[in-house]
Amino acid sequence: MAKKVILDVDPGIDDAMVLCLALFDPAIEVIAVTSTGGNVTPQVASRNLHAIIEYLDPPRLPRIGFGTEPDDGLPVDGRYVHGIDGLGGTDLPSAALLTQHPAEKVICDAVRSAPDEVTIITLAPLTNLARAFQRDPELPQLINQVVIMGGNLDVSGNITPAAEFNMYCDPIAARQVFQSPCTKTLIPLDVTNRITLTLGHLDQLPAESTKIGHFLRSILKPAFRAYRQRFGLEGIHIHDMITYMAAIHPELFTTKEVAGNVETIGELTRGMTVFDRRRVPEWQSNMEVAYFIEKEEVIQKTLEGLHYAAGCE
Repeated sequence: MAKKVILDVDPGIDDAMVLCLALFDPAIEVIAVTSTGGNVTPQVASRNLHAIIEYLDPPRLPRIGFGTEPDDGLPVDGRYVHGIDGLGGTDLPSAALLTQHPAEKVICDAVRSAPDEVTIITLAPLTNLARAFQRDPELPQLINQVVIMGGNLDVSGNITPAAEFNMYCDPIAARQVFQSPCTKTLIPLDVTNRITLTLGHLDQLPAESTKIGHFLRSILKPAFRAYRQRFGLEGIHIHDMITYMAAIHPELFTTKEVAGNVETIGELTRGMTVFDRRRVPEWQSNMEVAYFIEKEEVIQKTLEGLHYAAGCE
Protein backbone atom coordinates (compact mmCIF):
# COMPACT_ATOMS: atom_id res chain seq x y z
CA MET A 1 0.00 0.00 0.00
CA ALA A 2 1.32 3.44 -0.92
CA LYS A 3 2.37 5.65 1.98
CA LYS A 4 0.07 8.63 2.49
CA VAL A 5 2.10 11.86 2.53
CA ILE A 6 1.55 15.57 3.05
CA LEU A 7 4.31 17.83 1.68
CA ASP A 8 4.76 21.23 3.34
CA VAL A 9 6.92 23.41 1.08
CA ASP A 10 8.14 26.94 0.36
CA PRO A 11 9.07 26.60 -3.34
CA GLY A 12 12.04 27.17 -3.75
CA ILE A 13 14.21 25.27 -6.22
CA ASP A 14 14.86 22.15 -4.14
CA ASP A 15 11.17 22.05 -3.12
CA ALA A 16 10.32 22.05 -6.83
CA MET A 17 12.69 19.10 -7.37
CA VAL A 18 10.87 17.15 -4.67
CA LEU A 19 7.50 17.89 -6.26
CA CYS A 20 8.78 16.62 -9.63
CA LEU A 21 9.63 13.29 -8.04
CA ALA A 22 6.99 12.90 -5.33
CA LEU A 23 3.91 13.59 -7.44
CA PHE A 24 4.82 10.60 -9.64
CA ASP A 25 6.39 8.31 -7.01
CA PRO A 26 4.50 4.98 -7.00
CA ALA A 27 5.63 4.34 -3.41
CA ILE A 28 3.56 7.21 -2.03
CA GLU A 29 0.21 8.92 -2.32
CA VAL A 30 0.56 12.68 -1.98
CA ILE A 31 -2.79 13.53 -0.44
CA ALA A 32 -2.01 17.23 0.11
CA VAL A 33 0.63 19.84 -0.55
CA THR A 34 0.77 23.04 1.49
CA SER A 35 2.87 26.14 0.96
CA THR A 36 4.28 28.66 3.38
CA GLY A 37 6.71 31.56 3.42
CA GLY A 38 10.43 30.92 3.66
CA ASN A 39 12.51 30.92 0.49
CA VAL A 40 9.99 33.46 -0.81
CA THR A 41 6.98 35.25 0.61
CA PRO A 42 3.84 33.18 1.29
CA GLN A 43 2.14 34.81 -1.70
CA VAL A 44 4.94 33.87 -4.10
CA ALA A 45 5.20 30.39 -2.56
CA SER A 46 1.48 29.87 -3.13
CA ARG A 47 1.76 30.96 -6.74
CA ASN A 48 4.80 28.76 -7.32
CA LEU A 49 3.14 25.70 -5.80
CA HIS A 50 0.04 26.10 -7.94
CA ALA A 51 2.12 26.77 -11.06
CA ILE A 52 4.37 23.73 -10.53
CA ILE A 53 1.47 21.33 -10.01
CA GLU A 54 -0.36 22.81 -12.99
CA TYR A 55 2.78 22.44 -15.14
CA LEU A 56 3.53 18.86 -14.04
CA ASP A 57 -0.11 17.76 -14.38
CA PRO A 58 0.36 14.63 -12.22
CA PRO A 59 -1.98 11.65 -12.57
CA ARG A 60 -3.54 12.36 -9.17
CA LEU A 61 -4.00 15.94 -8.04
CA PRO A 62 -3.39 16.52 -4.33
CA ARG A 63 -5.34 18.95 -2.21
CA ILE A 64 -3.54 22.29 -2.04
CA GLY A 65 -3.34 24.57 0.98
CA PHE A 66 -1.84 28.02 1.20
CA GLY A 67 -0.19 29.51 4.27
CA THR A 68 0.54 32.98 5.58
CA GLU A 69 3.52 34.59 7.30
CA PRO A 70 4.56 33.84 10.87
CA ASP A 71 2.88 36.10 13.39
CA ASP A 72 5.98 38.32 13.64
CA GLY A 73 6.73 38.19 9.88
CA LEU A 74 9.55 36.57 7.96
CA PRO A 75 12.96 37.85 9.09
CA VAL A 76 14.74 36.70 5.91
CA ASP A 77 14.14 34.92 2.62
CA GLY A 78 16.13 32.74 0.24
CA ARG A 79 15.98 34.79 -2.94
CA TYR A 80 19.77 35.14 -2.93
CA VAL A 81 19.85 31.46 -3.95
CA HIS A 82 16.41 30.83 -5.46
CA GLY A 83 15.98 34.00 -7.48
CA ILE A 84 13.41 36.77 -7.23
CA ASP A 85 10.54 34.39 -8.07
CA GLY A 86 11.91 31.45 -6.07
CA LEU A 87 12.35 29.34 -9.22
CA GLY A 88 15.46 30.87 -10.73
CA GLY A 89 13.49 33.27 -12.93
CA THR A 90 11.56 30.49 -14.68
CA ASP A 91 8.28 32.40 -14.33
CA LEU A 92 5.93 29.49 -14.89
CA PRO A 93 2.50 30.57 -16.14
CA SER A 94 -0.38 29.84 -13.81
CA ALA A 95 -4.11 30.48 -13.74
CA ALA A 96 -5.33 32.34 -10.68
CA LEU A 97 -7.10 30.27 -8.02
CA LEU A 98 -10.43 31.74 -6.98
CA THR A 99 -10.50 29.81 -3.70
CA GLN A 100 -7.40 29.37 -1.58
CA HIS A 101 -7.82 26.95 1.31
CA PRO A 102 -5.82 27.65 4.50
CA ALA A 103 -2.86 25.33 4.83
CA GLU A 104 -3.55 24.43 8.45
CA LYS A 105 -7.13 23.39 7.62
CA VAL A 106 -5.97 21.23 4.72
CA ILE A 107 -3.44 19.51 7.01
CA CYS A 108 -6.06 18.89 9.69
CA ASP A 109 -8.63 17.55 7.22
CA ALA A 110 -6.09 15.27 5.49
CA VAL A 111 -4.84 13.74 8.75
CA ARG A 112 -8.37 13.35 10.14
CA SER A 113 -9.39 11.53 6.96
CA ALA A 114 -6.69 8.86 7.53
CA PRO A 115 -5.71 8.83 11.22
CA ASP A 116 -2.40 7.16 12.07
CA GLU A 117 -1.58 6.73 8.37
CA VAL A 118 -0.22 10.11 7.24
CA THR A 119 3.44 11.12 7.13
CA ILE A 120 4.04 14.87 6.98
CA ILE A 121 7.28 15.93 5.30
CA THR A 122 8.11 19.53 6.18
CA LEU A 123 10.60 21.21 3.83
CA ALA A 124 9.92 24.76 5.03
CA PRO A 125 9.53 26.77 8.23
CA LEU A 126 7.12 24.97 10.57
CA THR A 127 4.47 27.71 10.55
CA ASN A 128 1.72 25.64 8.95
CA LEU A 129 2.19 22.59 11.14
CA ALA A 130 2.26 24.61 14.36
CA ARG A 131 -0.97 26.34 13.34
CA ALA A 132 -2.56 22.99 12.50
CA PHE A 133 -1.67 21.78 16.00
CA GLN A 134 -3.21 24.92 17.48
CA ARG A 135 -6.35 24.43 15.41
CA ASP A 136 -6.70 20.76 16.39
CA PRO A 137 -4.83 19.91 19.63
CA GLU A 138 -5.46 16.18 19.15
CA LEU A 139 -3.79 16.19 15.71
CA PRO A 140 -0.19 15.39 16.80
CA GLN A 141 -1.31 12.01 18.15
CA LEU A 142 -3.12 11.16 14.89
CA ILE A 143 -0.06 11.61 12.64
CA ASN A 144 2.06 8.61 11.72
CA GLN A 145 5.30 10.62 11.54
CA VAL A 146 6.65 14.09 10.89
CA VAL A 147 9.96 14.30 8.98
CA ILE A 148 11.51 17.75 9.37
CA MET A 149 14.17 19.42 7.23
CA GLY A 150 15.95 21.72 9.62
CA GLY A 151 18.32 22.37 12.47
CA ASN A 152 21.96 21.56 13.02
CA LEU A 153 23.76 19.27 15.44
CA ASP A 154 27.53 19.74 15.14
CA VAL A 155 27.85 22.10 12.17
CA SER A 156 27.24 25.82 11.92
CA GLY A 157 23.99 27.26 10.67
CA ASN A 158 23.41 28.33 7.08
CA ILE A 159 21.63 31.62 7.73
CA THR A 160 23.43 32.68 10.94
CA PRO A 161 26.42 31.08 12.67
CA ALA A 162 23.98 29.39 15.05
CA ALA A 163 20.82 28.69 13.06
CA GLU A 164 19.57 26.76 10.06
CA PHE A 165 17.26 28.68 7.71
CA ASN A 166 13.90 26.97 8.41
CA MET A 167 14.35 27.14 12.18
CA TYR A 168 15.41 30.79 12.00
CA CYS A 169 12.40 31.85 9.93
CA ASP A 170 9.85 30.78 12.56
CA PRO A 171 11.50 29.54 15.76
CA ILE A 172 8.30 29.84 17.79
CA ALA A 173 6.51 27.44 15.46
CA ALA A 174 9.54 25.13 15.48
CA ARG A 175 9.52 25.00 19.28
CA GLN A 176 5.80 24.20 19.30
CA VAL A 177 6.32 21.30 16.90
CA PHE A 178 9.42 20.04 18.76
CA GLN A 179 7.45 19.99 22.01
CA SER A 180 4.39 18.32 20.50
CA PRO A 181 3.71 14.60 21.16
CA CYS A 182 3.91 13.53 17.51
CA THR A 183 6.60 11.12 16.29
CA LYS A 184 9.36 13.26 14.75
CA THR A 185 12.52 12.72 12.74
CA LEU A 186 14.85 15.69 12.21
CA ILE A 187 17.09 15.82 9.12
CA PRO A 188 19.69 18.47 9.99
CA LEU A 189 22.36 20.27 8.00
CA ASP A 190 24.92 17.76 9.33
CA VAL A 191 23.33 15.24 6.94
CA THR A 192 22.00 17.38 4.11
CA ASN A 193 25.32 19.20 3.65
CA ARG A 194 27.05 15.91 2.88
CA ILE A 195 25.55 15.68 -0.60
CA THR A 196 26.43 18.19 -3.29
CA LEU A 197 24.68 18.04 -6.65
CA THR A 198 27.31 18.71 -9.30
CA LEU A 199 27.22 19.65 -12.95
CA GLY A 200 27.97 16.01 -13.66
CA HIS A 201 24.72 15.07 -11.95
CA LEU A 202 22.95 17.70 -14.04
CA ASP A 203 23.91 15.70 -17.12
CA GLN A 204 22.30 12.60 -15.55
CA LEU A 205 18.88 14.21 -15.18
CA PRO A 206 16.01 13.26 -17.51
CA ALA A 207 16.50 14.48 -21.08
CA GLU A 208 15.75 18.14 -21.73
CA SER A 209 13.19 17.02 -24.31
CA THR A 210 10.99 15.81 -21.42
CA LYS A 211 8.82 18.24 -19.49
CA ILE A 212 10.50 17.45 -16.18
CA GLY A 213 14.01 17.45 -17.66
CA HIS A 214 13.45 20.88 -19.20
CA PHE A 215 11.96 22.29 -16.00
CA LEU A 216 14.76 20.95 -13.78
CA ARG A 217 17.48 22.44 -15.96
CA SER A 218 15.70 25.79 -16.11
CA ILE A 219 15.60 26.07 -12.30
CA LEU A 220 18.87 24.35 -11.40
CA LYS A 221 21.26 26.26 -13.67
CA PRO A 222 20.57 29.60 -11.90
CA ALA A 223 21.05 27.82 -8.57
CA PHE A 224 24.50 26.61 -9.66
CA ARG A 225 25.43 30.20 -10.55
CA ALA A 226 24.14 31.50 -7.22
CA TYR A 227 26.07 28.90 -5.20
CA ARG A 228 29.26 29.67 -7.10
CA GLN A 229 28.89 33.42 -6.68
CA ARG A 230 27.79 33.42 -3.04
CA PHE A 231 29.55 30.37 -1.56
CA GLY A 232 32.33 29.59 -4.02
CA LEU A 233 30.92 26.10 -4.55
CA GLU A 234 30.81 24.26 -7.88
CA GLY A 235 27.60 22.50 -6.90
CA ILE A 236 24.42 22.93 -4.87
CA HIS A 237 22.92 21.41 -1.76
CA ILE A 238 19.53 19.74 -2.12
CA HIS A 239 18.40 19.77 1.52
CA ASP A 240 14.73 19.14 0.72
CA MET A 241 15.32 16.20 -1.58
CA ILE A 242 17.48 14.51 1.03
CA THR A 243 14.74 15.00 3.62
CA TYR A 244 12.20 13.51 1.24
CA MET A 245 14.48 10.50 0.75
CA ALA A 246 14.79 10.11 4.53
CA ALA A 247 11.01 9.84 4.76
CA ILE A 248 10.60 7.42 1.87
CA HIS A 249 13.84 5.43 2.23
CA PRO A 250 14.69 5.55 5.95
CA GLU A 251 16.96 2.51 5.54
CA LEU A 252 19.51 4.83 3.92
CA PHE A 253 19.83 6.94 7.08
CA THR A 254 21.03 6.29 10.62
CA THR A 255 19.28 8.11 13.46
CA LYS A 256 19.48 8.41 17.22
CA GLU A 257 17.07 9.52 19.94
CA VAL A 258 17.62 13.05 21.20
CA ALA A 259 16.01 15.67 23.41
CA GLY A 260 15.78 18.86 21.37
CA ASN A 261 14.43 22.38 21.59
CA VAL A 262 14.69 25.64 19.64
CA GLU A 263 15.90 29.02 20.87
CA THR A 264 13.24 31.64 20.09
CA ILE A 265 14.57 35.00 21.28
CA GLY A 266 18.36 34.99 21.45
CA GLU A 267 20.03 38.01 19.84
CA LEU A 268 22.74 35.79 18.33
CA THR A 269 21.06 32.39 18.66
CA ARG A 270 17.49 32.82 17.36
CA GLY A 271 16.47 29.55 15.67
CA MET A 272 19.36 27.55 17.11
CA THR A 273 18.49 23.91 17.74
CA VAL A 274 19.61 22.93 21.24
CA PHE A 275 20.06 19.33 22.38
CA ASP A 276 20.54 18.04 25.93
CA ARG A 277 23.91 16.30 25.74
CA ARG A 278 24.75 16.39 29.42
CA ARG A 279 26.15 13.24 31.01
CA VAL A 280 22.84 12.88 32.84
CA PRO A 281 20.27 14.60 30.57
CA GLU A 282 17.31 16.24 32.26
CA TRP A 283 15.24 16.70 29.11
CA GLN A 284 13.17 13.80 27.86
CA SER A 285 13.92 12.50 24.35
CA ASN A 286 11.35 13.89 21.94
CA MET A 287 12.60 13.00 18.44
CA GLU A 288 15.04 11.07 16.31
CA VAL A 289 17.78 12.96 14.50
CA ALA A 290 19.65 11.67 11.46
CA TYR A 291 23.44 11.70 11.69
CA PHE A 292 24.56 9.39 8.87
CA ILE A 293 23.52 9.05 5.24
CA GLU A 294 24.32 6.56 2.49
CA LYS A 295 25.29 9.28 0.03
CA GLU A 296 25.68 7.37 -3.22
CA GLU A 297 22.48 5.41 -2.69
CA VAL A 298 20.48 8.58 -1.99
CA ILE A 299 21.80 10.24 -5.14
CA GLN A 300 20.99 7.12 -7.15
CA LYS A 301 17.44 6.93 -5.75
CA THR A 302 16.95 10.60 -6.57
CA LEU A 303 18.04 10.24 -10.18
CA GLU A 304 16.02 7.04 -10.63
CA GLY A 305 12.93 8.73 -9.22
CA LEU A 306 13.24 11.73 -11.50
CA HIS A 307 13.70 9.49 -14.55
CA TYR A 308 10.65 7.50 -13.56
CA ALA A 309 8.64 10.71 -13.19
CA ALA A 310 9.77 11.93 -16.62
CA GLY A 311 8.69 8.61 -18.09
CA CYS A 312 5.18 9.13 -16.76
CA GLU A 313 4.57 12.20 -18.94
